Amino acid sequence: MNTNTMQRMASALCGAAVLPSRARASALHKRTTQRLCLQTRSVLTIKKSPILATKPASYAKKPQKAAANDADASKSPQQAAERKGVRLAKRIAMSGLCSRREAEKYIESHDVSVNGRVVTDLATVVDVKNDVVIVDGRTLAATEKLKVWMANKLAGEIDTDPAGGFDPQGRPTIFDRLKVMGLTQHIMPVGRLDFNTEGLLLFTNDGDYARELEHPKNEITRVYRAQVRGNVSESKILELQRGPLVDGVKYRPIQVVVQSTDKKDSWLQVKLAEGKNREVRKALAHVRLVVKRLIRVQYGPYRLADLPNGAVLEVKPKKLDEKKKTTAKPTAALKR
Repeated sequence: MNTNTMQRMASALCGAAVLPSRARASALHKRTTQRLCLQTRSVLTIKKSPILATKPASYAKKPQKAAANDADASKSPQQAAERKGVRLAKRIAMSGLCSRREAEKYIESHDVSVNGRVVTDLATVVDVKNDVVIVDGRTLAATEKLKVWMANKLAGEIDTDPAGGFDPQGRPTIFDRLKVMGLTQHIMPVGRLDFNTEGLLLFTNDGDYARELEHPKNEITRVYRAQVRGNVSESKILELQRGPLVDGVKYRPIQVVVQSTDKKDSWLQVKLAEGKNREVRKALAHVRLVVKRLIRVQYGPYRLADLPNGAVLEVKPKKLDEKKKTTAKPTAALKR
């Protein structure tokens, strides 16, 4: 066999080896392309499986939208209501009747009905606009946006609205004056003041907001002016600043600054970040100071400023994270 013949045979063998390989590659590519096309068509047409929408964005947009619509349609009535409603306890708190925690107690005590049916499940969601909610015999009014009022409480009046509209002991209540001023909607006091303490008292129509302002963990600052008998020693101030132990109850540190003093009395600025019952009076009495007059002048960002005695002022509400940063802006005043 000559050389030319051997070369032609080798070329023929190589060609035979190459051609089938190319054919197989072409066939494999064709089959793969067909499978990808089929998969792509399935993603675009199968709408009930959002998991399949993991292809490139150009393919995924339509199936994602369709899948989302089908997912919404498959939700239970409870889930659908949740998008336009709120939890029952929050709905009650939004009415200003009580805090959310107190609302939960009402629900658990079988004292709440929705559209005529008693509800005890705390997870119940209600339609704020359409569902009729009755709490302990009281039908909740339509919810309003959050509102806050500042009042300059007078000494010698209580800050609660007694059952039946009058106090059993015959004491005057600030709610009587509020009604005369035209403030008749259901509101609640924030950070109550005792009978003889005067000054800044906040009111709101939102129980949750009231709780945020009052809760010790939020450390909302309260500032008072106290008139006490005689002079105040440095040792008494230091004892209050350390956080006194009063009747077995440990108080947080209380900041005291002497603003003025004379032969008979001293005026103090008292600053604290909690609101235990009669805390300022008890703390001052603990260090043997006789309180002659006690006026709250600030609660968080809300300042009494020059609000006249007995007056009420509606102010712009502040978010919790802003309470320590800014002062409330007045929006409207009620005449005395």
